[in-house]
Amino acid sequence: MTATLPPSGSSAFELLHPKVQRWIWQQDWPELRAAQEAAAAPVLAGETDVLVAAATASGKTEAAFLPICSALTADPPQTGGFAAIYISPLKALINDQYGRLDELCEHLDIPVARWHGDVGAGAKSKLVDRPRGILLITPESLEAMFVLRGWKMHDLVGALRYVVIDEMHSFMGTERGAQLQSLMHRLDLAARRRVPRVGLSATLGDMRAAADFLRPGSGDKVAVIVSNADGQELQLQIRGYVDIQPSLPTLDGSGDKEAEPQTGEEDSGDRFAIADHLFTTLRGSHNLIFANSRAAVEEYTDLLSRRCDQAGVPSEFVPHHGNLSKDIREHAESRLKDRARPVTAVCTSTLEMGIDIGSVSSIAQVGAPPGVAALRQRLGRSGRRGGPAILRVYISEPELSATLHPAEELRAQLVQTIATIELLLQRWYEPPHGKALHLSTLVQQTLSLIAQHGGITPNDAYRALCAQGPFRLVDAATFAALLRDLGKATLIRQETDGLLLHGDAGEKLVNHYTFYAAFAAPTEYRIVNGGRTLGSLPIEQSLPEGALLIFAGRRWRVLAIDTRAKVVEVARASGGRPPRFIGAGPEVHDRIRTEMRRIYQESAIPIYLDATAQHLLEQGRAAYRRFGLRSNPTVGYGNDTLLFPFCGDVIMTTIALALHTRGVSVARQGLALTLSGISPQTTADLLGELSEADLPTATDLARLIPDKRIDKYDEVIGEELLALSFAARRLDVPGARNVITRLTEQTTLARFA
Repeated sequence: MTATLPPSGSSAFELLHPKVQRWIWQQDWPELRAAQEAAAAPVLAGETDVLVAAATASGKTEAAFLPICSALTADPPQTGGFAAIYISPLKALINDQYGRLDELCEHLDIPVARWHGDVGAGAKSKLVDRPRGILLITPESLEAMFVLRGWKMHDLVGALRYVVIDEMHSFMGTERGAQLQSLMHRLDLAARRRVPRVGLSATLGDMRAAADFLRPGSGDKVAVIVSNADGQELQLQIRGYVDIQPSLPTLDGSGDKEAEPQTGEEDSGDRFAIADHLFTTLRGSHNLIFANSRAAVEEYTDLLSRRCDQAGVPSEFVPHHGNLSKDIREHAESRLKDRARPVTAVCTSTLEMGIDIGSVSSIAQVGAPPGVAALRQRLGRSGRRGGPAILRVYISEPELSATLHPAEELRAQLVQTIATIELLLQRWYEPPHGKALHLSTLVQQTLSLIAQHGGITPNDAYRALCAQGPFRLVDAATFAALLRDLGKATLIRQETDGLLLHGDAGEKLVNHYTFYAAFAAPTEYRIVNGGRTLGSLPIEQSLPEGALLIFAGRRWRVLAIDTRAKVVEVARASGGRPPRFIGAGPEVHDRIRTEMRRIYQESAIPIYLDATAQHLLEQGRAAYRRFGLRSNPTVGYGNDTLLFPFCGDVIMTTIALALHTRGVSVARQGLALTLSGISPQTTADLLGELSEADLPTATDLARLIPDKRIDKYDEVIGEELLALSFAARRLDVPGARNVITRLTEQTTLARFA
C-alpha cells in the first residue's frame, strides 16, 4: 500500500508511535495543527499537567490523544485498570468522541469505552470486571462510581496514566467544576499517585486561573499551550428591531394581561420580523440559531416551522435544548451531520460545545450574547474548512414612549452586545470566579467520601477535601461548622471512636440517583405523545388539562396529567405558546459594563450595525447625553433617583446592599439602581458618606439577604455559613469601594460644574 508523505517539518510527528503515525498518514493530513505540534512532547513525557487552549475545530482532542495513545502503545499497562480517563460535560460529546477515539485506537489494541446514564448496567458490569484502555465518562457517572464501587476504585484506576478534561471552560467557577476538581483529586488518592491531567478548552481568558483550576495550588507547574492559529475571517452583523407594544393588553381568557396569546398569531412585530429574516436568509443551508432560553428556542422553532408550512416547503428548522428527549436531540444532531438535506437547529448552549456536527454556514444569536466566552464558543461552530465565520445577532429594543423607563432608553441590550463583540475582537474572555467556597458541593463530596470508604474521620475528610484537596479556601473551623450543620440535618452521625457515618437523611440522599449531580435539578414531568417521550418540564409549570403548549418545535394540547407518575399526555393542536422554564441569566462581568460606558461616550458607529441598529445606538447615546451620565451618575425620576454605576452585577449587588445599610430602599432596573424616595442630592451625600466610612464586611452584607439558598445542598447549611458562602461568591466589597469612590468624585464635580 502506498502511503502519503508524513507531515513535513514536524518534530512532534517523529515522537509519535509508528502505529499512530500510520493512522495520521491514512487521514491524509498535510501537517499537524499548532496545538498538536506543541502538546506532543509534554503529554508524551507523562510527568506534568498540560493545558491546551485553542480555537474550536483546531484538533484539541487529537492534541491530547495522539501522544496518549502513542505512550500507551509503546508501554502498555502491565496491570488491570483504566489507563486514561476522559471527562466530558456532556453525554452527547462522549458519544461523539467515542467514535473518533475508537477509530484511532482500533489498531492499537487500546479499548475505548463509554460510561454515562444511557449506558446499560450490563456493559458497566463488564467494564468493572475488566477495566482497560480509555474510559469516557461524565463527572456525575464518575461520582456514582466512587459511591457505588468505592471499595474497588484502586482496582479500576491503579494503572491510570492520564486524566483528560474536555471543554474545561464550561466547568470553571461552577459547582460542577468544584465537584470535578474534587473527583480528580480523589482519582489521585485512589491511584495512590499524582496522575497527570490534560485540560482542553477553546476559550480561556485568564490562563493562570485556568492552570490553577486544572491543578489547584500548583497552577504554576502546569505546561500551558495557547494556540491562536485560527486565521479565521469573521463576517458579522447586528440587526436591530423595535418591539412595538399593542395599544391594548392581550387577554387569554383568564384575565391575565401579561399572558402570551394562545395561538401565537398575535406575536409582536419584532419577533415576526426576526423570524422572517431568519427564514429568508438561512433556508437552504446548515446553520445554528442560538436563543437565550429554552422558551425562546421553542418560540422561534415554531415561528420558523410555520413559515415553512405557509411557503409549502419542507421544514428545515429543528429544536435542541436540554429538556428535549435524547432521540429528539440526536435527530437534530444527525440532521446537522447529514449534508444531503439542509437544516438549521434552534438551540441553547447545548450545541455550543464540541459535539461534532460538522461545519455550519452561519451562526445566528437572538438576543444579547450571554458573555464573551460563550459567544466565541458559538462562533467557532461556523467557518471551518477555510470559510469565513458568519455571525448575525438580532437585538430588539422597546419602542420609545412617554412611559418608557429611562434605563430602557439607553438601549442597553444593543450596547451590551456591541461591547461583547468588541471584547471578543480584543481576545478578552471572562475569567472564572476564584473566591467561591462551594460549600454545597463540599457537602456532597463529604457524603460521597463517607460512602466510598464506608466511614471516615473528620481529620481525614478535611485533609482529603480541603487541606490537600480543591476546597482550599475552607479552613478547619469552617469545615467543623459545616459538619455540625450536617449533623443537625441528620445527614451524618459520629461514632464514639470519631468515625463519621451517614445519618438517616444522609443514607436516603446518597442512595438516590439524584445525589451524583452537584447542581440542583427541579422535579420534572415527562411530556408524552402516543407513548413517545418528547422531553420534560419542571413541576413548577402550571399546565391544566386542555392547555395549549409549544414543545419540541410543535404545538400540543394537554390531554391528561398524571401527578403520581409525573406524566403529561399531549396531542397535536393548532395553537400553543412556549412553556416557562426556570433559570437565571448569567452575571454580566465588570469589564463588559466598562466597555459599554466607553461605547456610550464615543461617536464612532461600528460598521457591523444595520440601519436600525445604528439608529438604536444613536438613541441610546442621545439618552446617555441627555441624562448627563458622562459627568453625573444620578438621574432624578419622580420621587426616586436612578444611579448608574456602570459596573458588573456582583459589584452592583454589593453597592445596593451597602446603600440598604443606610436605610435606603434599592431596586435593580437594568443598568440602574433605583433609590426610592430620595433625591439625587441626597444620593450624592450618601455616596460621600460610604466612600469615607468603612463598608460593612461582605459577610455582614450577605446577612441582609433573606434567602441565600442558591445551590443544591444549601438547605442543610446554617445561616452563618450561608452568609459566608454568599459573600465569597456574590459580593465584592473592595470592588464596590472603588466604584463608590468614582461615583462620589463624579457627583462632587457635577455639583460644582
